[in-house]
Amino acid sequence: MATPPDKPKQRLRARPATDTVLRGPDTRPTRQAPIFRDPMPERIEPCLATLATKPPTGPHWAFEVKWDGYRLHVHVEPSGVRVITRGGHDWTHRFPAIAAAAAELGAGTAILDGEAVVLDEHGRSDYPALLQALGGRGGKRVAPEVMFYAFDLPYLDGIDLRAGTLDQRRAVLEQLLAGSDQAGWIQLSEEVHSDGAALFRHACEHGLEGIIAKDRRKPYRSGRGLDWLKIKCVESERLVIVGYEPSSVARGGLGRLLVACREGDGLAYVGGVGTGFTETSARALRRQLDGMARETSPIKLRRKGVVWTEPTLVAEVEFRGWTGDGKLRHASYKGLGEDEADVFRR
Repeated sequence: MATPPDKPKQRLRARPATDTVLRGPDTRPTRQAPIFRDPMPERIEPCLATLATKPPTGPHWAFEVKWDGYRLHVHVEPSGVRVITRGGHDWTHRFPAIAAAAAELGAGTAILDGEAVVLDEHGRSDYPALLQALGGRGGKRVAPEVMFYAFDLPYLDGIDLRAGTLDQRRAVLEQLLAGSDQAGWIQLSEEVHSDGAALFRHACEHGLEGIIAKDRRKPYRSGRGLDWLKIKCVESERLVIVGYEPSSVARGGLGRLLVACREGDGLAYVGGVGTGFTETSARALRRQLDGMARETSPIKLRRKGVVWTEPTLVAEVEFRGWTGDGKLRHASYKGLGEDEADVFRR
């Protein structure tokens, strides 16, 4: 059984000068006295990055490393801390160390946007290691190796910061996290001051997933848009498992997964995934899928020899691009995700 981490030592820290950073007619033109005037949202839909083929250019673009983990919003509230996933699920019980660290930040109320990750020995985010650290799907293991990299701050101490620019929100976030323990569970996702193309080459050469580009001038907008862009060395997405092809020779008897993406209110088939499994993961996944089998296809596809399943499991899938008819190229299984599937189609 894992040993729960020690509670972080309480640190006294001055609260960020939020009012000073955001003061001015351009940011809050209709509010003369903004402090403690904005009710705290129950939940904010996260701002999502759109996939791009190359980094943008121009002085208004900021760049960060793309973390490969779980997107989270950490809510610091008068009643305690809540850790909310991208899909709106309360996972506070799965990240107790992050929740404890957030409670010690010195904020009365806050919403931090970031990514929970596990780092490998080279400092790269490792998604399979994150799954293992949490004890697998549905696990509740206390995992002190899971860190939260914060990269935005939509709300702090009674002020809704979403109308401000990225630069303004980052300034407040940096002040909030200033002086935090560098080995602690909440860290600042650093902006990398570099040409986007050069940074992307460096990221790929060192085995990172890719980079994120963000427009410094823009407010925080929920949903997928062009203010944030993701440029990946190897593409990966969260896709819904809709069935599998059994095999007598493949690992664990699992020949190939059939996967789909969200498209409007339905699902669109995007291809098969036949690599990336270990003997253990394939056997466990097939056993889980067999318990979810159904008679009919959940998508507009008819194929013999397929075990159709309820479309509830989400898989992290790596691939090398898309075919002309919208199917995955050279797809490989990374592990099960526990959040919503990506809602877009190439």
